[in-house]
Amino acid sequence: MIELNEIKRLKDLTGVGLTDAKKALEDSKGNFDKALETMRKKGLTKAEKRSEKETREGIVNTYNHDNRIGVVVEVNCETDFVARNEIFLNLVKDISMQIAATDPEYISIKDVPEDIKAKVFDEYSTKALSENKPKEMIQKIVENQVNKYFSEKCLLSQYFIKDEKITIDELLKEHISKLGENIVINKFYRIALGEVK
Repeated sequence: MIELNEIKRLKDLTGVGLTDAKKALEDSKGNFDKALETMRKKGLTKAEKRSEKETREGIVNTYNHDNRIGVVVEVNCETDFVARNEIFLNLVKDISMQIAATDPEYISIKDVPEDIKAKVFDEYSTKALSENKPKEMIQKIVENQVNKYFSEKCLLSQYFIKDEKITIDELLKEHISKLGENIVINKFYRIALGEVK
């Protein structure tokens, strides 16, 4: 017997209807984590379909951490209605806190200039060669190291500080599914007291 509070909890976390949440829990034989993973995947599929929609509304949010770190972020959505929705506003606050905590340099890997990617790839290649790694393994080792390096530098690739099972990209897609609108992080600025960049 699936409990109603579990169904509601799954519904709230994924933005699906009660019937879908109940079915997911039944299919997973009451295993909440398995049901959540299944529904997240479905939500991500819905979110990807919305990703082409224009985002002309949204908000600019400011966040100040202990008067030592300040963040300004612009997050866009499709309508003013969603821009004023509490779920959207909480998402923007979470994104602001993420930026303050992790200091990303780019929104996504697409924003990293090609010369920077090439420079980092060369650095890791030189390091791998100097460590006498097997030649046939070097390419794969370097690619993995470069991917890890940029996943920490790019906001969308970072793991969410409040739930390290999901990335910021997955968090966005969950909210796109929940709110039924495309959501885009447009730009951000982070300032830390005494820090020179």
